[in-house]
Order: sequence, then C-alpha cells, then structure tokens
Amino acid sequence: MSEKMIAAMDRNLAMEAVRVTEATALAASRLMGRGDERAADLAAMQAMQTALNRLPIDGTVVIGEGEADDTTVLYTGEKVGIGQGSPQIDIVLDPLEGSTICAKGGYNALAVVAMAERGAFLKVPAIYMDKIAVGPNLPEGVVDLDAPPVENLKNLARAKQIEVADLLVCMLDRPRHDDLIAKVRDAGARVMLIADGDVAGVIATTLAKTGVDMYLGIGGAPEGVLAAAALYCVGGQMQGRLVVRGDSERSRAARCGITDAAHKFTLTEMANGNVLFAATGVTDGVVLQGVHRYPGGATTHSMVIRSKTGTVRFIEARHDSLRKGGLDC
Repeated sequence: MSEKMIAAMDRNLAMEAVRVTEATALAASRLMGRGDERAADLAAMQAMQTALNRLPIDGTVVIGEGEADDTTVLYTGEKVGIGQGSPQIDIVLDPLEGSTICAKGGYNALAVVAMAERGAFLKVPAIYMDKIAVGPNLPEGVVDLDAPPVENLKNLARAKQIEVADLLVCMLDRPRHDDLIAKVRDAGARVMLIADGDVAGVIATTLAKTGVDMYLGIGGAPEGVLAAAALYCVGGQMQGRLVVRGDSERSRAARCGITDAAHKFTLTEMANGNVLFAATGVTDGVVLQGVHRYPGGATTHSMVIRSKTGTVRFIEARHDSLRKGGLDC
C-alpha cells in the first residue's frame, strides 16, 4: 500500500471514529438528566458497539467496559469491525465518560475512543491511577509526578513565563484530594474542581480557551490511558502510576502485564505510534458542548486528533431525525 493510500485511510478512519462517538453521544443524551446511570451507560455501550462493528477494521478492544465475565458489551478483548483482512487496530474506549454526570445533567460527560496499531496502548485494569498532565509546547520534564506540587507549579510558571498565581490546576473534587488541593492553593495557584470526567480535565490542558494549565490527582486508570492518547497526539506531557489497593488489584494489574505496581509510566509508555483520538460531548463541558436536541434533530460537538499531524479538529454536526438514519450518524 502506498504512503498516499495509508494517509487517506488514516484520515478516513479519523472521521469514522468521530461518527462512532457522535452516535454514542446521541444515544446517551436521551438518558441525560433521568437519574439512571446504568441505563445511560448501557445505551452508550450498545450504540458504540454497533457503530464500531460497521468500521472497516479488524479491531480489538484492549481497554473496555470490563472483563468478559463482567459485561457482554465492549469487554476487554472483544473483536469489533468488519474484520476480513481489514487493518488490525487496538481500541481504548469509554462510551460514557461521566455516567453520573449524564444521569444528573451535569458538566463534562463525553463519549470517547482512541485507536492505534497493535501494541500502541498500555493495558491497565479498571483501578485508580495517580496522574499529572500539562499541555504542549513546554520543556520536556517540566513537571514530575514525584515532585512536590509547589515545585511543579514553580517550574510550570517559569516555563510559561507567568506567575504561579496565574496558573489554573484542574482536579477531581474528591476527599482524597483535600491535602493536595491545600498544597496547590498554599503555593499560590488557582484550582478548578470538577465533579467527574477527568478525561476532559486532562484534555483541557491542551486548549488555551479553557485556561487550564495542569491536571493533577487520582482518577481512573483506563481514563488515564485515554487522556494520554489525546495528549500524545498534540505533544503534551503526562505521567501516571497505578494506585493498587490490595492483592486483588495487584493480581489484576499483573494480568495486564504490569508487575511493578510502583512504576511511573511516561506518556509514550501509555500511548505511542500512529494514534487517533475522538470525543463527542454528551453534556456541555469545559472542552466540548453537549448534544443539543431540537424539534426534528440534534446537534453534536466533537473533536478529533491524529498524532501524525497533531491537528485538532472541532466538528459541529446537525443530525436530521426526519431522514432515515439521521440520528444514527
């Protein structure tokens, strides 16, 4: 296959990935604000599975909705796509990143997927990960997961040629972060606390319009790999370390090939190669607008990034429910 044909395939797959997240977000949005997390999650999972199975890929879900024993939809190891000699693709996904947000009608719920060639993504269990992330165009090593918050903030402020007081740090609003929040504030920086959706929180560091300079704290490990895929595409920086609680989680990590639970993963250990990332807003958020429904249709707001170019595209789409398949992307 020529380089031109490969490039065309990459671009086409990027747009197909957006159609996957659009279809997923549209399905989840019907349950927005209904108070039923499980129903919203299931609607998103089923829509994403259907959309992925239409793609011209031989896909494998390497981080999904759980093990095969836990779920029948988008489980880790599930094969998706039409197969039959199509390109072999690994997939990391979260059909509804922020199911609680969606159920409550809150901010930052997303439908997210990342794709790459085989072996490009770190395989992690559904446990916690400690993370630190900053956006692109910064000196390598400007922040370090093991450094005190005050040191990271001073280094980041120096690199950006601003004052620490001008920095905005995004964190999940959790009791486990009380001490970390206090240290960031004591250092003089500002804090943006979010109820959920740490993929959106990490991505926010890449976009000047959000005002977010750093993401910090403990969230989901699968979400960490998804966020790393986005940062890798644009040249950001991120480090993560699994938070292993007990022998059961240690065994789950070992089944993913992680035997050193204390290892500090770099960005390129979490995602590398020819990566594409796509996300569509389910509810309004700091990065993307949510699905907005109106008589006869709905609008979606998505982003897609390819590591080959680093270009970030935002796509606003209008879906006509009066046409057959209009809300089926």
